[in-house]
Amino acid sequence: MDNLDLTVLRTLRDWRVAGHRALLATVVRTWGSSPRPVGSIMVMREDGAVVGSVSGGCIEDDLINRYTLAYSGQHDSNKDAAIPMGAPQPVSYGVSADEAHRFGLPCGGTLELLLEFDPNAAQLVELVTHLDQGRLVCRSLDLTSGIAVCTVSKTPEALKLDAQTLVNTFGPGYRMLIIGAGQLSEYLATMALFSGFSVTVCDPRDEYRGAWQVPAAHVVSTMPDDEVLAFAPDSRSCVVALTHDPKLDDLALLEALNTPAFYVGAIGSRRNHATRKQRLIEHFEQTEAGMARLRGPIGIYIGSKTPPEIAVSVMAEILAVKNSVTLPRDMEVGSAKERLETPHNDPGLVCGV
Repeated sequence: MDNLDLTVLRTLRDWRVAGHRALLATVVRTWGSSPRPVGSIMVMREDGAVVGSVSGGCIEDDLINRYTLAYSGQHDSNKDAAIPMGAPQPVSYGVSADEAHRFGLPCGGTLELLLEFDPNAAQLVELVTHLDQGRLVCRSLDLTSGIAVCTVSKTPEALKLDAQTLVNTFGPGYRMLIIGAGQLSEYLATMALFSGFSVTVCDPRDEYRGAWQVPAAHVVSTMPDDEVLAFAPDSRSCVVALTHDPKLDDLALLEALNTPAFYVGAIGSRRNHATRKQRLIEHFEQTEAGMARLRGPIGIYIGSKTPPEIAVSVMAEILAVKNSVTLPRDMEVGSAKERLETPHNDPGLVCGV
């Protein structure tokens, strides 16, 4: 499954190239709680077809009602509404309590959208071409003329908005390299694909690759350390070792730790993780500081026992790191297990602390 932004922009490109009228909505500001973060995008065609999301659905329904010629027929007062022409326009939702309730916003939630009408088809082709080639693209929109300019960037930046310009950064998509093609890898790959990652699975063992059942993942037979070099992890990449075999995992992990990958981790118990770190320090002249980025045991502790439950745990941690969420101590594997194993009548426990 493609990165959501890329899916949205490809759809908009195809609509505009085919001559359809369309609008692009971007979440540019939020106050309080909001259903979608700043930078989220959706597109709407002249007939009301929608791809992407800026809310749980109620705001999309309102935009359809406002800006399409052929809505469901239930809103006769707006039957002449259509996507307008001209400069981008801001629109806000949830300013009042009644609006927050009407549009399904959380209590106190407010969000502001910027609507672009009929974005230029040629510029969209250029933008999507860059993204398909794995480039990070900075899109700068002039709020007076509606003209957008794309430049290839090296560093992702947060959305910027002032009185003259909207600047939003897109792509490239997130990637995951999984070492090992076992059953756990199949579940993790499936979850990663649904989360918008492209997935590569590396396993030189014929017996594991031959049983692989997730066709959307790219499976390779090279040695894992060589594949890490070929994969060339960037700041939107993660590397997860799931074989339990030092001959396959260790060198690959060392190569991954030398890259900007946002997440590098390996399956195993706390004891196995400590042994792995010590082995890498002694045999490969690594340091404790150099091992600090190596995550293990991987996953958020949820008491998982089965491969799909373990995959949920690992995917949750990867997404938390991707989204710059600091995991509370009671959600980390070691601390959570220790608390679970502590008797409830322990006098040192006061109100669960």
